[in-house]
Amino acid sequence: MVDSLLDRVPNADDPDAVYAAFVDWTSGQGISLYPAQDEALIEIVSGDNVILSTPTGTGKSLVAVGAHFAALAAGKRSFYTAPIKALVSEKFFALVEVFGAENVGMVTGDSSVNADAPIICCTAEILANLALRHGADAAVDQVVMDEFHFYADPDRGWAWQVPLLTLPRVQFILMSATLGDVDWLANDLSERNGHHTSVIVGVDRPVPLHYYYATTPVHETVEDLLKTGQAPIYIVHFSQLAALERAQALTSVNVATREQRDEIAAQIGGFRFTTGFGRTLSRLLRAGIGVHHAGMLPKYRRLVEQLAQRGLLRVICGTDTLGVGINVPIRTVLLTALTKFDGTKMRQLSAREFHQVAGRAGRAGFDTAGTVVVQAPEHETENARLLAKAGDDPKKIKRIVKKRAPDGFISWGEPSFNRLVAAEPEKLSSSMRMTHSMLLNIIGRGGDAFAEARELIENNHESRPRQLELARQALAIYRTLRTAEIVQQSADGQIFLTVDLQPNFALNQPLSPFALAVFDLIQPADGAEASPSYALDIISVLEATLDDPRPVLSAQQFLARGEAVAAMKAEGIEYDQRMELLEQVTHPKPLEELLDAAFSTYRASQPWVGDFELSPKSVVRDMYERAMTFNDYIGFYKLNRSEGLVLRYLSDAYRAARQTIPDEAKTEELLDLIEWLGELVRQVDSSLLDEWEELTNPAAVLEAAAAPVLPHAPHGVTTNQRAFRTLVRNELFRRVQLAALEKYEELGELDEASGFTAEVWADAMDPYFAEYDSLGTDADARSSGMLILDEGAAVWTVRQIFADPAGDHDWGISATVDLAESNDAGVAVLRLTAVNRL
Repeated sequence: MVDSLLDRVPNADDPDAVYAAFVDWTSGQGISLYPAQDEALIEIVSGDNVILSTPTGTGKSLVAVGAHFAALAAGKRSFYTAPIKALVSEKFFALVEVFGAENVGMVTGDSSVNADAPIICCTAEILANLALRHGADAAVDQVVMDEFHFYADPDRGWAWQVPLLTLPRVQFILMSATLGDVDWLANDLSERNGHHTSVIVGVDRPVPLHYYYATTPVHETVEDLLKTGQAPIYIVHFSQLAALERAQALTSVNVATREQRDEIAAQIGGFRFTTGFGRTLSRLLRAGIGVHHAGMLPKYRRLVEQLAQRGLLRVICGTDTLGVGINVPIRTVLLTALTKFDGTKMRQLSAREFHQVAGRAGRAGFDTAGTVVVQAPEHETENARLLAKAGDDPKKIKRIVKKRAPDGFISWGEPSFNRLVAAEPEKLSSSMRMTHSMLLNIIGRGGDAFAEARELIENNHESRPRQLELARQALAIYRTLRTAEIVQQSADGQIFLTVDLQPNFALNQPLSPFALAVFDLIQPADGAEASPSYALDIISVLEATLDDPRPVLSAQQFLARGEAVAAMKAEGIEYDQRMELLEQVTHPKPLEELLDAAFSTYRASQPWVGDFELSPKSVVRDMYERAMTFNDYIGFYKLNRSEGLVLRYLSDAYRAARQTIPDEAKTEELLDLIEWLGELVRQVDSSLLDEWEELTNPAAVLEAAAAPVLPHAPHGVTTNQRAFRTLVRNELFRRVQLAALEKYEELGELDEASGFTAEVWADAMDPYFAEYDSLGTDADARSSGMLILDEGAAVWTVRQIFADPAGDHDWGISATVDLAESNDAGVAVLRLTAVNRL
């Protein structure tokens, strides 16, 4: 642990002593405060609100530490909020290092540790719900809101506004590099909580930025930046595919020296690149080129960040996730466009978006200046090349046929670039909302709920017409609550709840109570035997309550529609009718009718669930039923660019299964499935589960991580025997499924190393199909009773019995499983020895 601030907490409640103690501590760390930091800290210890809108690299994080120190010294409770869980977790560990594990807690919605600590790190939504539930009585004295420009986010901005409206005695420190005009906010905040609000803006960057507009081709621009000492370079794209394609194209450029490539190879020599994208990343990293975007596995993103922090990557191709606090040290930001798709349409970047990304250039303490380059559109670059080639010859110039912008191009160029450089970030716009959960939290706190709700609706930052719209929404919500008898009104007009809200209401897995109710519906009666699909049905209920992994569902729908078209063509259905029928084909939705009916019934008595969307889907179930590994699944649906998203979904599903499914509902088969899922996630990338589990003991984690190391390999896959048995069963059953469909080419790809080519497989199965006309693949065919295991110390011998229609059960697959080889690979490695009748 670094020199603890706790040892310097002054005895007296003296602002000057608090300020002096903190400055003394920073000096001991070798840090000299910038004027803006110094001013902000003086105002904070004096009790003022502070709006700190200063450029990236001006030390806002240190101001946050000083604010928590001042609150701690005064015996007050402080909160730190950030927009994403990763930043909350990062800040949590950073504050633990400074203040000690006993003084810092974290709540993110799916994890909670030391929640009664005097310093709490949380997402903005956590604080907003806490504020709604307790109002002025909330155990909150100070709030540091980082990345406060999220106040303007159309979907989430309400969570940044609600605390300002409902916590009147709290000191606020609002921080961002791109806030724009905030005088209106400062005045509003002072009126609400009675504290003077100091605005600190317009600060010069300690590392100034130089802006350039490039009309050379991208690879030439990169080469020039490398030659002139402008690396590390972060090349910003607005799609993950474009970032990867750029990285691959730059392998033709001499990015790294032989010595640098050798050092990278030495650093990543023991790292396990287990996926298809991982093998591509390994090749790129060895050339000195990194890739960084939200679709990557966490271990790959961390590897890129750590190699960059060690100065080993001279070029990183990524997306604009760079603008959300990602810790990648860079000297130059190169933007490949000034337009992006915002989910609805292509549009030019806002000034806030531009400055948020551009501000990442230049590293304090390393660079004397940062560079921001915007690459001209391709047609403009080509036209510049043609003009340069023509030289001063008027005839050649006249003959040039200028390349036109592609159809649908949203126009931008150097004037757009210059406008963005000079522009201040746009004024923050309010995004207030009203939901069942918000109203229930207000009513749940007691008191005059009607007055509290009216105050929230009529005294927010929205326009008057929008406030009237919110009032109408609140009234409609109130009526549904009265109809459902969740809310009643006493004779004296007081509004009250007829049910008890759980302490973490609307914070953690909001549809978990619904899932529990459905579990009761599908659990077998006492003494009755569970259906063969029971374990997977429980998982399907759980999956319906999780956020949609959209790339997976899109890929599933694409595959389903392709298969449907082929089937309809075979049936001779006409084109127009095919197109009409195709609209009804979507991704798999197990138990859809049961879940929809149950949700309607549940919503009638618990109308607040209407704030959330039930979404039947099959990802965990689909992977299990197809008996696929993670890599198989990614390859099958062509999801290489979304590995990280898929893994996060699987990790969320595993944690939800662990936390939500009651023990009495867990059959042996369901326990097998849950353990299989956890081990699958851990073997692909253990960091998500490690982070979740380690949060319960942050001090031990910090002690073990005294020196940063590259992401490590997980424990051996055979360690968890229950999960490993399921992995073995899945490997065998996948072969049964393929054999049932006579897909011998795929079987040959799986088992060629065992000598079982496509031809050998076909020859082995011919006698079976000569005797039987089908091969079973239902739940009974997959049951543990159809598998024989001989678990040796180094090698397992296994036999998967075929479910033939006559029930003879004398055919099957024999194989061995090498435990050491499986541990190295992170999956069950089978070697087939026979496909035959015993």
